[in-house]
Amino acid sequence: MTSGLCPACWSKLSPIERPFCERLGIPFVYDPGPGILSMQAIADPPAYQRARAAVRYDEVARTLVHALKYGDRLDLAPTMGRWMARAGHELLAEAEVIVPVPLHWRRLWARRFNQSAALSKVVSDISGIPVSHSALKRAKATPQQVGLSRSERALNVQGAFRVPPQSKAEVMRRRIVLLDDVLTSGATADACARALLRAGAKNVDVLVFARVVDAARATI
Repeated sequence: MTSGLCPACWSKLSPIERPFCERLGIPFVYDPGPGILSMQAIADPPAYQRARAAVRYDEVARTLVHALKYGDRLDLAPTMGRWMARAGHELLAEAEVIVPVPLHWRRLWARRFNQSAALSKVVSDISGIPVSHSALKRAKATPQQVGLSRSERALNVQGAFRVPPQSKAEVMRRRIVLLDDVLTSGATADACARALLRAGAKNVDVLVFARVVDAARATI
């Protein structure tokens, strides 16, 4: 057994491996050669520099994420974090600080822990990169993103994150890896990256356990 799940369950995950878009980490259906960007990355580039995900967000990954997030299955975090550290080794090799996507205090109080912070600790222990829990705050409580369109998601998190004045020294001129459990439209990651860059961050990359892969968009 591995972290409370049988090896067969973990083996059903769908790892994201090259070839993929160097900017967004979206897998390509065939290898176009090194350094090629997806049409999505060219047409609508995000504020963050690069995104990497360990696995595709399918039914198996969703079960794991929901068990960690809503089922208090913190025993899953070590294995999920190891997958993330492996997927994000390029980002972590250049990073100076890991910043978990924060929860609003009301949601943190209700859930009792931040799943992104739990995963950040595992990735930090593996990589040796320190975690800053104070660098980024959620300035306003936002409705959950589930069920919202891409544009609605972006509007929902607009202005939702900020770097507190007393934490700017943790961000200024630093290479940051922003860490979360899932990347869907990228709206939350983009809003966080914009807040960090406004505060003087040198670079922001994104590392998640799972990302939604739209087959129609996974093209060159």
